[in-house]
Amino acid sequence: MATVGQNVVVITAAVLGSLLFLAALECVWPSEKRRAHNDLIGWQLSVLGTTYAVILGFMLYTVWTTYSQADLNVDIEADTVMRIYCLAGGLAEPQRTQLETLARSYADAAIQREWPQMARSEVPEESGAINSAMWKTVMSVKPGSPTEITVQDHLISDMDSLTQHRQTRLLQSTTRLPTVLWGVLLVGGALTIVSACMFGLENWKLQALQIFALSFLVSLSLVAISDIHRPFHGLIRVGDRAFQKAEQGMRPR
Repeated sequence: MATVGQNVVVITAAVLGSLLFLAALECVWPSEKRRAHNDLIGWQLSVLGTTYAVILGFMLYTVWTTYSQADLNVDIEADTVMRIYCLAGGLAEPQRTQLETLARSYADAAIQREWPQMARSEVPEESGAINSAMWKTVMSVKPGSPTEITVQDHLISDMDSLTQHRQTRLLQSTTRLPTVLWGVLLVGGALTIVSACMFGLENWKLQALQIFALSFLVSLSLVAISDIHRPFHGLIRVGDRAFQKAEQGMRPR
C-alpha cells in the first residue's frame, strides 16, 4: 500500500533522474551540436508528447471512473441493507428479528472485517455467509396477509440487488491495471522525457526548468493512477462511510 512518503520519494526520484540524464547528455552530446537536429527532434517530441498525453489522460479518466463506480456501488449496497432492515419490520416473528439481526451483522462485518481485508488485497467471505442466511430467512416466510406478501416480494427484490452489488464490490476489489498498460505508461513517459532532453536550447537553465516541470507532471500523473486504480487498496480508496451510516440507522428498536 503506497503512502504519501513513498509517493514523494517516487516523484523526487523521477525528477532527479530526469535532470541527471539531461546533465549527462550535455556532457556527452552538448546542446550546440544537438541544435542542428532540432527540426527532427522537435517533430519526434511533438508526436510522442501528443500521443502520450492522450494515453495518460485516458488512463486517468478510466481509473477515476472505476473509482467512482465502486464508490456508488458501495452506497447502493449499504442502502439496500438498510432497506432490508426496514422491510423486516413488516414480517411476523421469528423472521422479523432474524432478518434485522442479520442485516446489522452484515453491516458490522463489512466495516470491521471486510474493509481491512480488501485493503490487504484479500477476498472477504463473511458477508457471503450472512447473505445466504438472509436469503434463507426471507424464503422461509409464510405470508399470512396481503401486506406480508408485498413485503416478501420487496425483500426478494432487495436481496437480489444486495447479492449483485456485493459481487460487484468483490470484483472491483480484485481488479487492477494490467501490467502491459503500466509498461505503456512507464515507457511512454521515459521516451517523452528523453526526447525533451535531446532538444538543444541555448539557455540550459530554461531547458532544465522545462525538464523539471515535465518530469514532475508525468510522475505525479503516474502516482495518481497508481493510487486510484485499485478502489479498495491504496492511499486513495473507497471508504466504509455508507455502511457506518447504515449501521447507525439499524440500531435495535
